Amino acid sequence: MDLNADLGEDFGVWRLGDSLALLDIITSANVACGFHAGDPLTIRRTCAAAVDRGVSIGAQVSYHDLAHFGRREMDVEPEELCAEVLYQLAAVDGIARAMGGRVSYVKPHGALYNRICRDPEQAAAVVEAVAHYDPSLPVLTLPGSVVHAVAAEAGVTTVCEAFADRAYTPRGTLVPRREPGAVIHEPSAVSARALQMAVKGSVTAIDGSLVPVTARSICVHGDTPDAVRLARAVRDDLLAAGVSLRAFA
Repeated sequence: MDLNADLGEDFGVWRLGDSLALLDIITSANVACGFHAGDPLTIRRTCAAAVDRGVSIGAQVSYHDLAHFGRREMDVEPEELCAEVLYQLAAVDGIARAMGGRVSYVKPHGALYNRICRDPEQAAAVVEAVAHYDPSLPVLTLPGSVVHAVAAEAGVTTVCEAFADRAYTPRGTLVPRREPGAVIHEPSAVSARALQMAVKGSVTAIDGSLVPVTARSICVHGDTPDAVRLARAVRDDLLAAGVSLRAFA
């Protein structure tokens, strides 16, 4: 099982999360590309630290929305969105290569992530950018997302992930962040959910029902309060249960 987290989300004097500490725990780093968070220096430092620790680097592409951290729903023309994703991907990969590594996968962020799970047009724009840049790069997304079919048509691989620190609806989608209980903060609850996902292939939805989850990667958000403690609890419990951890890409 892969363990990923969103990193490199500092911007100028603004600090968010502890990327260096998380890089000692996770196996894949979703590096912010500067459109929802991050800046050139932060990207450089995050990529260098990931390479030093042998952590796989992913480009966390998003809508161009620094003011709302990429979590605002936006309508972007497909050609423009494709260009923006291509821009972000090329920027982070260029810096990663300068640091001795490379981008190994793509993970959309926030509103873009949720949008392309249900919107074939927006999904096609993201997939087109990946296909233009490097069609061998897998796209990380939810099980059941429309991205899977769109990417398959373009010859781009998709990889399923699950979220240890987010609540699920009975349909297998994430509970919107604006709703109470959408984000889970208790380390024991987060690690128990991760173990359930990894070992039993399911997650308990907000109504108590069991939802099947087939995932190759588990995410713990880097901007969640006490994210380092949550990620460490997940890692420790997975290893204790005999689940091996390694990057999917």
